[in-house]
Amino acid sequence: MSTKTKCIASILVGTCILITSALGINAANFTQSEQAQIKNVILLIPDGMSVTGTTLARWCNNGEPLAMDEMASGLVRTYWAGGPITDSAPAGTAMATGYKTTDKFISVLPDKVLMPNVAPVKPEDSRSPIATVLEGAKLQGKAVGLVATSNIQHATPAAFSSHTPSRSEYETIGEQQVFGNIDVILGAGWQYLMPDKRKDKEDLIKILVNKGYDYVTTPAQMKKSKSDKIWGLFAADSLAYDMDRDPSKEPSLAEMTEKAISVLSKDEDGFFLMVEGSKVDWAAHANDPVGVISDIFAFDKAVKAALDFAKKDTHTVVIACSDHGNGGISMGSVTTEKNYSSADLSIFIDQLKKAKLTGEGLEKKLNSDKTNIKEAISEYYGISDLTDEELKQIKDAKLPGLNSIVGKMISKRASIGWTTGGHTGEDVVLYCYSPNADRLTGVVENTDIAKYISKLFNMNLDDISKKLYVPAVEAFEARGAKVAIDESNAANPVVVVTKGSRVIKLPVNKNIAYVNGSPIKLGGLTIITNKAYVPQDAVNLIK
Repeated sequence: MSTKTKCIASILVGTCILITSALGINAANFTQSEQAQIKNVILLIPDGMSVTGTTLARWCNNGEPLAMDEMASGLVRTYWAGGPITDSAPAGTAMATGYKTTDKFISVLPDKVLMPNVAPVKPEDSRSPIATVLEGAKLQGKAVGLVATSNIQHATPAAFSSHTPSRSEYETIGEQQVFGNIDVILGAGWQYLMPDKRKDKEDLIKILVNKGYDYVTTPAQMKKSKSDKIWGLFAADSLAYDMDRDPSKEPSLAEMTEKAISVLSKDEDGFFLMVEGSKVDWAAHANDPVGVISDIFAFDKAVKAALDFAKKDTHTVVIACSDHGNGGISMGSVTTEKNYSSADLSIFIDQLKKAKLTGEGLEKKLNSDKTNIKEAISEYYGISDLTDEELKQIKDAKLPGLNSIVGKMISKRASIGWTTGGHTGEDVVLYCYSPNADRLTGVVENTDIAKYISKLFNMNLDDISKKLYVPAVEAFEARGAKVAIDESNAANPVVVVTKGSRVIKLPVNKNIAYVNGSPIKLGGLTIITNKAYVPQDAVNLIK
């Protein structure tokens, strides 16, 4: 295809997107066609990926398209309930539940609503847990999974699998995930499951094994596993940037995605899978273009794995979209502002293409007294003009922490601009592939992601919330029972329900009820946010 023909095609595609947006062809009026039989949804989230990141990645790939490019279908508005620039917790919550929420909240309703177009919340409903598309899919009998390059308790995977007003409660999130009946989890974060690292001293890894999960910690073990239930954690806290990764110790995002799909697709009822390329965001926070590109490429390979499966399967929808922008990255900076029209492509990408490691990876190449800085910078970045100031910054840096130093050093030489080390509020690109159902297109809200998935699966998340998260005191007292919270062990609170000689103990963050000492598995978790919540089948234990 000629360059002129490609340009005309691009204009036509863009025009179609604008027309569909104007006509309102999005999640708000989405209906499946009669031919559609969508059983599976794969949602991929490149955390913090801005459109400039994908532009640079394309140029660093000799201008060739990314796998996700063919799926481009619109834009996503990313604001949260209280402001225009979102954190990953409310952003993930929006995509998982269909509700915008408060900063740092994980799949619970907001405290206050300050932004237009967001429905207000009654004070008594603030911080109430709300069902996720993963939970809804599980109730339908589908297999469900989570994949991430961060610790699996991090904000985005947490938003699909747990409920808490604080994204930093990794121990709570981890426990809810362990007892959440998730079929496949692959990523990092084993330290948050270990008894010596937890306040409650519980060995959640042992509990996983006792639950029948195949617990794996190496790529070889992951590949070898034949189990339908797998937890794979390959690092204590987070995986390496893909550019720095040791393939013998850590799988790639694409490999984890492929493994998750191969396991989940065995379920005849279908599956839901969320995949996060977590560290695009971390690199953007550090203003590190090498880390950004490293993990955009890794994410795109995971997208290709999902697309390859979907095209062969013909019953799978694939969605990809960032949760927010980050860093205000620009292709062009103060060094090019006066001569941007004559700036050669090589100015921007030659330095990036020389990089062999991120700053995080470089840390392992420096000797203990950092006397080999110049040699390492030359070998791994092709930079021979290191300034005395840059040399001092690296020499004085406390490790870990080189990404932000090396990132700025490379950005300056590559004429890449940054406006902030924080998140940004612009719209992000929506990517959607569907074999035989209407695609999600146009300018949509991040909440429309959950609504679209819900309609594909023909489920009502509000109804599911009412089934999974019943206010405990009101429900049990309506049946003549008394309710108390036993906090004698502060790290392991228990909701205690008493009616006559019947005593029900419901450990918080678990899916277990002990009826006069005998355990019964529940269909959902007992949770305390603003108050205690239990699944309806727990309430039904009181007649």
